[in-house]
Formats: sequence, C-alpha cells, structure tokens
Amino acid sequence: MSLRKLAETAGISNPYLSQIERGLRKPSAEILMSIARALSIRAESLYEKAGLLEASEGHIGVVEAIEGDPLLTKTQKRSLAEVYESFIAGAKEEETDVD
Repeated sequence: MSLRKLAETAGISNPYLSQIERGLRKPSAEILMSIARALSIRAESLYEKAGLLEASEGHIGVVEAIEGDPLLTKTQKRSLAEVYESFIAGAKEEETDVD
C-alpha cells in the first residue's frame, strides 16, 4: 500500500504520515489505531513497534484471547481489541506523565 493510500484510508494527512514514517513525529494512540485499522492489523503490533507497549512473549494475551474466541464476530473482536488497546495505551501515557 502506498503512503498516500494509507493516509487516505486511515483518515490522516499524507505529510503527517510521512513525518511519522521518518521519525519526525510521534503518533498518538488514536493515530496508531487509525493506521492499524487501515492496514487491517492489530493496533497492539503498532504500539509495540512505537515503544508504547512491551512485546509479550510466551503467553497468550488479551487480544489473542479475543481473536481466538469463536463466539465473537470479526467486528466484535476488532471492537473489543481496540477498546483494550486504548486502555493499555492510556495507561502507558499516564505512567510516562507520572515519571
């Protein structure tokens, strides 16, 4: 996907996305969620790459549990995962503000 198409799909400006890509800007949790949705990936993956979340190793996480639940629809899984990820990102931001 081109940078221009990703910006359009995510609903953010092309120049802003370019600045994020080059490391000139640090995206908010909301922007990361928009980018993740546009790429059809878990926002948690982007949070880890942005340093907002530590990568979880060796155990099943909340998002993985949500994704593995056969009783939930794809839309329900995405919604639950986004709510959870926004709570985690908010907690990380609060932790940073306290330090």
